[in-house]
Amino acid sequence: MICAISGEAPEDPVVSKKSGLLFERRLIERYIQDHGRCPVTKEELTMDDIVPVKTEKIVKPRPLQAASIPGLLGMFQNEWDALMLSNLSLEQQLHTARQELSHALYQHDAACRVIARLKKERDEARLLLSQAERQLPAETAPALSNGKRAVEDVVGPDGKRIRPGIVSATVDELAEYNKMLSAQRKQREIPETLAPIDALERYTQISSHPLHKTNKPGILSIDIHPSKDLIATGGVDTNAVIFDRASGQISSTLTGHSKKITSLKFVGRDELFITGAADKTVRLWQGNDDGTYNCAHILKDHTAEVQAVTVQATKKYFVSASMDNTWCFYDLSTGTCLQQVGDPAQDGYTTAAFHPDGLILGTGTSDSLVKIWDIKTQAFVTNFEGHSGPVTAMSFSENGYFLATAASDGVRLWDLRKLRNFRTFSPYDANTPTNSVEFDFSGSYLAIAGSDIRVYQVANVKLEWNLIKTFPDLSGTGKVTSVKFGADAKYMAVGSMDRNLRIFGLPGDETDNQMTDME
Repeated sequence: MICAISGEAPEDPVVSKKSGLLFERRLIERYIQDHGRCPVTKEELTMDDIVPVKTEKIVKPRPLQAASIPGLLGMFQNEWDALMLSNLSLEQQLHTARQELSHALYQHDAACRVIARLKKERDEARLLLSQAERQLPAETAPALSNGKRAVEDVVGPDGKRIRPGIVSATVDELAEYNKMLSAQRKQREIPETLAPIDALERYTQISSHPLHKTNKPGILSIDIHPSKDLIATGGVDTNAVIFDRASGQISSTLTGHSKKITSLKFVGRDELFITGAADKTVRLWQGNDDGTYNCAHILKDHTAEVQAVTVQATKKYFVSASMDNTWCFYDLSTGTCLQQVGDPAQDGYTTAAFHPDGLILGTGTSDSLVKIWDIKTQAFVTNFEGHSGPVTAMSFSENGYFLATAASDGVRLWDLRKLRNFRTFSPYDANTPTNSVEFDFSGSYLAIAGSDIRVYQVANVKLEWNLIKTFPDLSGTGKVTSVKFGADAKYMAVGSMDRNLRIFGLPGDETDNQMTDME
């Protein structure tokens, strides 16, 4: 009896009812399980069609080679020869793999050397380019747009360039985004992760970082990345510094401006970053994977110091405001100035900020006025009067109802629904201006900076806004220039007229393990 599958005598024979063929039980069971038919006749076959055959146990005969000692020795010799050949093959494969690994490591080392050399050449070229740009006289360098000479600009009869304007498609996009943000704001609640009042009362300076040059000290502007633990500072030394708070290290230093940087902003998408300076230019920077930034566009549409840059809610557009009495609306993707709005009847702009919904622009002037603009029509809407001295800073609350403005006489709070001033803070004397005012992202806290830093609890129009804590100016200059809340108000970043960025928070909460204080 021979198995129809293996061709050998079966140990546990079974026979098919349909074909009468003999099989080894384990072989036919597996075949039926996989295919459901007879392996020989190809008919459908189930286990019910299999009948065991009762036979005596079969003793398999030994192979012919194992019947004698010389045969066994021959079998062992064959197995040994096969083992040696297999070992030789493995050694050859190992030698080949070692050669390939050695070659790959050599290529990697050579590539690293080439990359290091190219980076060095790139840095030297950037330095030479920035030096050349600084040496170019203003009269020989016509206005730049998108980093190229604006030969395509059309000049009108009055000698001013004609801008493309904010087209209806852009207006519709802004209006649609405004509608979406307004709906979301009504449903938004204060996050549970927001730092409570008792935590702010215990805030103290937890680190200080010397980021700017000692021969030109002074931090004039600060911004915090909306989703990364990065802090940007703009200084009197003409540099913008990107600081990684988690590592306590400078991520990148942006050079190129020839005068002090007055304002800077993270865009919050595509690693874009904006700086405005007293050299009349705005620079748009593009971040790289290694944390460095390249200057993508140099915008020279202003004829006086740029005092503020602010990003529109869609993160596709931004506005710059200048002492030349104009503000410019830019397309971030191209660096094109779509519209330049001027008001010759007033003094220059000293600050600017977008409403959280993106259709209202607030500007402050050097003659104490706060002006509100409609972005869709670029039309002036209303004035807020009452300040004395230049308006130094402004901040819209995230609830969309309040506007805080700062000037020499302190801080005024405006109700945008009724267009009136409902509260005034005068924390300092007449000779000490308020330099910065800032709502946190939740709209729960308000920070004021002048000769010190004061944090208030935000209430409503009728209730009192209570002072939570006053932080002293630890720079010794008596002039705090900027203050920003971190995510969930877990810390505050403060800039003064020395070269140090200071972080205030709860002792022990600082993610900066490499604290430095080199005052």
